[in-house]
Formats: sequence, structure tokens, C-alpha cells
Amino acid sequence: MATAPSSSSTLGWPGRVAVGVVHGDTPLVYLAESDAVLGRLLALRVVARSQPENLDPSDLEEIREALADQRWADAVATWMRATGEVLDAYPDEEVTTEEMLDAGRAAAEIRRSPIFRSGPHGGSEP
Repeated sequence: MATAPSSSSTLGWPGRVAVGVVHGDTPLVYLAESDAVLGRLLALRVVARSQPENLDPSDLEEIREALADQRWADAVATWMRATGEVLDAYPDEEVTTEEMLDAGRAAAEIRRSPIFRSGPHGGSEP
């Protein structure tokens, strides 16, 4: 009988993730297991999907060369300059699991956080 994997069955999970965010009316978020994979992902899913007619010929050539040479960061940087689009990359963000932060631990840590300290408008002072 097969059982569903538990939340603690993250053997091999690195606990880190690379994140890319393309800002716009509706931000696009991309997740990858490393910054190297994120670079390839952004090059493929964002830069390479650009319409050639929307780019200046010299920028288009520079982007094409960078993509063909697998210089992902150069392709993304040229694309951002050419389009005015903003893309942020966070190459090493921690992934928080249920095991790391269950509801009980979160409730306990919340009560010890700065917002619950005594002060003029809250906490234990009248």
C-alpha cells in the first residue's frame, strides 16, 4: 500500500532556492534550485520570448549572441537595459518548511517578538 510522503521527507532538499521576480502590473515569479538554473530559466522564459521587432537591432544582436554563447547574465542585463523592464534575482533564499516552523513554534516566537514588547501603546503597560 502506497502512502503519501510526509512533510519531513525532504531528503536531498537543499533548503535553499533561487528566486527571480519580473516586476510589472502582474509580477512574475520564477523559482529554481540554484542561481545557475535561475539564470538559464530567466534567459529561456523571459528574455528569449521577447519579440524581435520590439528591440533595437543592436540590442537584439547583443542578446542573441549572449543567449547563443550561454552567457545568461549578460543576456538578462542587456534585455533589462533594452526593454526598461526590472528583474530582481535573489540567488540563495531559505525555504522554510513545516518542520522548521510549525504553528506552535510560530505562536511562541510571535509572543516574544518586538511588537509585543511593553511600550506607550501596547504590551503590558496600561
